[in-house]
Amino acid sequence: MFSGLHQELISKLLIIATLSCWGQSTPSSPQQDKKIPERTIFVRGAVPSATDTETPVPENGVILNNVYTNQYFHLSYPIPSGWHEEFKGPPPSDHGYYVLAELRPAKSSNDQISGTILIQAQDLFFTLLPAGNVVELIRHMKETLGPEYKVERPPAEIKIANRPFIRLDYVAPVAGLHFYVLATEARCHALEFVFTSRDPALLEKLIQQMDGVKFTDGNSPVCIGNYAGGNSLTYKVDPVLKDRRFNPIPGRVIISKEGKVKHVHFISAFPDQAEIIKQALLQWKFNPYMQNGQPSEVETGILFGAAQTTPAKPAGPAPKSPD
Repeated sequence: MFSGLHQELISKLLIIATLSCWGQSTPSSPQQDKKIPERTIFVRGAVPSATDTETPVPENGVILNNVYTNQYFHLSYPIPSGWHEEFKGPPPSDHGYYVLAELRPAKSSNDQISGTILIQAQDLFFTLLPAGNVVELIRHMKETLGPEYKVERPPAEIKIANRPFIRLDYVAPVAGLHFYVLATEARCHALEFVFTSRDPALLEKLIQQMDGVKFTDGNSPVCIGNYAGGNSLTYKVDPVLKDRRFNPIPGRVIISKEGKVKHVHFISAFPDQAEIIKQALLQWKFNPYMQNGQPSEVETGILFGAAQTTPAKPAGPAPKSPD
């Protein structure tokens, strides 16, 4: 979970909501569905969307045969035996925070839950925190922990599945809850596994089982922050938003080898906003990005709408890693 502002709030609410089930009984009878009141109007809010359905996006991970797979991150995570996903997380936030999966084991005979696993991601292009990479993000988390927490293990790099992760352990002594955080960088995102339990031995076992994680080789575009803000952009059409919603509209854009906009992923936008911006972006032109003398695809982030209140460090090209 990410310390600070909306990230920490969402993460903690998810964990608190999960752990609040500890010791509670299952209702003896299901609640009846409530009838929607007459003359009720439902207004659709900001949602994620994309210009095509073939290109993977972060929020579309799936669980099949007890394996969580995310094609965008080229990630495969074997879920521990007896664990499952009971509820889907919320849509991505307007600063690029994703709840990818929230896992829990089956309840024991005393109707208690022994722990939770939260898989989440933060887009480093749009984070509100002063961090441009995973190391800075986890250090910031450690430095801004509230007084109710105590660090058990400071941030340190470890290897999992031949990939660098940053590990941070901390505890809430009053509640007796331990939090073990593992974070790695993938496509300019901080990808985190947050293990929570009152049982440190269980957490260590879950950490050991992370050796089963796989990051397959994938043809991901080169990840470059603020690529559209430099001299690479040769032609631009500004989208004209006539609404007065004043919401941030973050988008991930993939630019083809020829310098054309190939794919747009709106992380959070109202449908009419996404359509207007899409029509403008598809007309943008860039100089081809050259890597080792060859043109390469580029993935960058562009923020439309209202500006973020806290500027973050720009994320640069992602470190080379097997993703």
